[in-house]
Amino acid sequence: MKILRMLASGLVMLLVLGLVNFYIGLHLWYLLDNWLPGIRAAVYWPVFLLIAFAYLIGMVPWPKAVKPAARLFKVIGSYYLACMEFAVIVLPLIDLLYWVMGLMGAQRTGFTTEAGVTVVVLLSVFLIWGSRNAWSTVVRNHPIQIDKRAATSAPLTIAVASDLHLGNIVGNRHLRRMVAEINRMQPDLILLAGDVLDDSIEPFIRNGMSDEIRKLRARFGVYAVLGNHEYYGGSIKQYTELMDSIGIKVLQDQVAEAAGLYIVGRKDKTAESMEAAGRKSVEVLLDGLDLSRPVIMMDHQPTGFGIAAQAGVDVLLSGHTHRGQIAPNHWITKRLFELDWGYLRKDKLHVVVSSGYGTWGPPIRLASRSELIRLEVRLEGTRQYSEEPVHSSPVLI
Repeated sequence: MKILRMLASGLVMLLVLGLVNFYIGLHLWYLLDNWLPGIRAAVYWPVFLLIAFAYLIGMVPWPKAVKPAARLFKVIGSYYLACMEFAVIVLPLIDLLYWVMGLMGAQRTGFTTEAGVTVVVLLSVFLIWGSRNAWSTVVRNHPIQIDKRAATSAPLTIAVASDLHLGNIVGNRHLRRMVAEINRMQPDLILLAGDVLDDSIEPFIRNGMSDEIRKLRARFGVYAVLGNHEYYGGSIKQYTELMDSIGIKVLQDQVAEAAGLYIVGRKDKTAESMEAAGRKSVEVLLDGLDLSRPVIMMDHQPTGFGIAAQAGVDVLLSGHTHRGQIAPNHWITKRLFELDWGYLRKDKLHVVVSSGYGTWGPPIRLASRSELIRLEVRLEGTRQYSEEPVHSSPVLI
């Protein structure tokens, strides 16, 4: 029954995509026919549909010989996804304007040309500005006070990055910038809050991205959790072993101790549907811990704030939402999640949700930015920052 539901959902999705792309393709056909009279439908439609479904074509597990072409299709398809969203918003408005002009008896002779030029200009601005938001990173600073003591009286600097989506589109160049920016913070801890991979581990290995990410430096180590895209890629064992080999511990319903803090790493919510054992509850993960000490938890998808607060978590770090990545999707994520981006205080719990460092699909952002998080955690009795030694070493519990 579950397989049948999945197949039905897939068919519905393909039908919707087909209808949407037919609507877009028809408008583009009218425009090109106006600008290039004599263009043949037999040539136009196969080319358009190939581009429209290029992302899905690129995700098919093709034989090794054609994988370079598949990667190219995925890149082309990712940019088309951004264009498709733009078209879904703009084209109905243009159709509405054309209809209203007809009702008012206005002259519509040059409407197709004028509307076409307007759309091309707006699309160009959208792509250029969206690319800038995707590749130009900002650092968000969050000072956090926790009324607990740890092994140090100095503030702790914690660098947080989520949703890197390293793969065929977000590659070593963007990764190198992230490593340099985080290392400039001179953090005590570095936490990677899920979706380091963009599904497949193949480009991560092929492009030697582990050689770049291993350059991250923190006094008390680098920790990560799984996101939904690591599950989609299906190479969790290989990924976690590779990360472990470069000194990054991927916590899967595990707790580590460093700098007198507990670092709790939950499996992603996807585990509830993709693993027979699911994932442990927050209460089970915290059972037996000394809750007079600070507890920082990473949970890729921003859910269960109330449960985490009641269980005794002090800081909850999430990502996943990308803040919608492309407006107006942020209106949707804002309704889906209690907090889809930014900071929230819930009782004694501090929640920080990042819009992410990389992108899924098109490297385009509108009403969101590529970002890194810098937490300055001040504990009870904290003095001004000093270089005092902290006698602590990472221990997996």
